[in-house]
Amino acid sequence: MPSSFVFAEPVIKQRNLVEQVADYLTKSIINQHFVPGERLSEVQLARDLGVSRAPVREAARLLESRGLLISKPRKGFFVRALNSVELNDVFDLRLCLERHAMERLVENYSEQARHALEAQVKRLCEAAAGDSETLRIEEDLQFHRLLMELSGNERLLKAFDDLGHELRLCITLITKTHEDPDTIATSHHKLLDALAAGCPRQCREAIDYHIGVARDYVVRGVDELR
Repeated sequence: MPSSFVFAEPVIKQRNLVEQVADYLTKSIINQHFVPGERLSEVQLARDLGVSRAPVREAARLLESRGLLISKPRKGFFVRALNSVELNDVFDLRLCLERHAMERLVENYSEQARHALEAQVKRLCEAAAGDSETLRIEEDLQFHRLLMELSGNERLLKAFDDLGHELRLCITLITKTHEDPDTIATSHHKLLDALAAGCPRQCREAIDYHIGVARDYVVRGVDELR
């Protein structure tokens, strides 16, 4: 028993360091400091961050499991470059999850839920008016995550969280989507209006349009880069 306590603290510290490096890499990818297809240098990253190569390698493996990086034998880790088929698959799954969340939520849409979603839209618009792309992406995803949470299905929420990392990678391909705060307010308030109307069909149409526009924009952008 005593030996387990001896090794517990270093393991926790190391894990925390790996998570910090992973957070740094995630933000760098979102901000396009590392672009799709770019190779990451473990040596350079370790030097820049002032750490050994071990936590950099572990962080890279973690991001590979999250779908942000890919590894190639004897070549290292590369920022994942999604093609149009993969992007369609990601958005197709997202649409399935969000349709179901809206259907569940509209059946029991409370004032508390409405206030929570309206507050998140306000935070999203404030983030969009700023100059932090990372914050805008996180607040946008938080709104949709809140839809999942309020639906009351924990498995649905977990599935969205698992998809969230790939969604971040998708959004890095959109540098100008919803760049106008008014556009963000309008697009998300339409979802709130559909929920307030209490109409399942209207909710489905609203989320289909909302996700569909983002999907078409991203896929078209990827095709234009070819």
